[in-house]
Amino acid sequence: MAALSSSSLFFSSKTTSPISNLLIPPSLHRFSLPSSSSSFSSLSSSSSSSSSSLLTFSLRTSRRLSPQKFTVKASSVGEKKNVLIVNTNSGGHAVIGFYFAKELLSAGHAVTILTVGDESSDKMKKPPFNRFSEIVSGGGKTVWGNPANVANVVGGETFDVVLDNNGKDLDTVRPVVDWAKSSGVKQFLFISSAGIYKSTEQPPHVEGDAVKADAGHVVVEKYLAETFGNWASFRPQYMIGSGNNKDCEEWFFDRIVRDRAVPIPGSGLQLTNISHVRDLSSMLTSAVTNPEAASGNIFNCVSDRAVTLDGMAKLCAAAAGKTVEIVHYDPKAIGVDAKKAFPFRNMHFYAEPRAAKDLLGWESKTNLPEDLKERFEEYVKIGRDKKEIKFELDDKILEALKTPVAA
Repeated sequence: MAALSSSSLFFSSKTTSPISNLLIPPSLHRFSLPSSSSSFSSLSSSSSSSSSSLLTFSLRTSRRLSPQKFTVKASSVGEKKNVLIVNTNSGGHAVIGFYFAKELLSAGHAVTILTVGDESSDKMKKPPFNRFSEIVSGGGKTVWGNPANVANVVGGETFDVVLDNNGKDLDTVRPVVDWAKSSGVKQFLFISSAGIYKSTEQPPHVEGDAVKADAGHVVVEKYLAETFGNWASFRPQYMIGSGNNKDCEEWFFDRIVRDRAVPIPGSGLQLTNISHVRDLSSMLTSAVTNPEAASGNIFNCVSDRAVTLDGMAKLCAAAAGKTVEIVHYDPKAIGVDAKKAFPFRNMHFYAEPRAAKDLLGWESKTNLPEDLKERFEEYVKIGRDKKEIKFELDDKILEALKTPVAA
């Protein structure tokens, strides 16, 4: 096949483009966005300076990290710990606790995963909860209850490390933090969100960038910095992986296997970060094995490469062995809510894991082209390619664009 130009990788209607060109490699420097753009570009913007928006609580991680030699104390690596994971019972983050538990168990640590709610609830019939037997068979414990009463739920057991992968605000997380401190927990880890960064004209987001001061995750991070001796916060973005119960790659597969056009808001050139959940798990594990380096730091819990929205569609098509027709649209002109019509933010939303690389010696293992092939195999295995799906918003968009709809 003849080589395609870089522009055709983004704008051709149907493509079997070389997938190696669709990923954006990590950069040591930021790039600036155009000063102006059409409504189709949907570029993010920021009206206030970073310096006035940064929180005042102390963080060891600077906006631009300088290269440094990474060292791990042998005692930290070899020490086996008792870890409690407070896990959400819904949303895309639930799979993080599942993978983290399995990785810790495989490394010889003791793990208890406390899931919010009741074991008998319908939510527990869905992934990743319906696979918790894998944690038990690996030697871990699973319990259910209210994190506000964590002491009663865990029956007075003591832990070395606690991960809160549940709370999004201080009211929810504070009882767990306070209990952990009073019970002698040595390290507290918190799953925050990269969504708390303010939009920027200079992506990617790096640790230390301006955040939304009133965001619940930010308030929790501030409380941890003021309260806990050894703490760290992790800010994930989008993720893929077996057991995830929030659509990511599935949204694209649903359309591609049915020979439907894939409607993407804006230009399709918007950058984002999509990580395999094993990357998130391995970064958390790195913090457990090297608590001194992790202490007091914030980590972008993401892979180290960006992908464009068009690129994600093309990678999914390549994984499925299909071609894809991409159409672009202006949500405002058509009268649709992009948040409901598309699974990703209609803007540049891209963070880099600089702190984890510099401070923890962590390396990303995400390989989207290969990972998506694995995800497509499972997509077919569970029969979702044959499932009846309604595409009402898609049809509205395609009708407005006068694009034929597959029968």
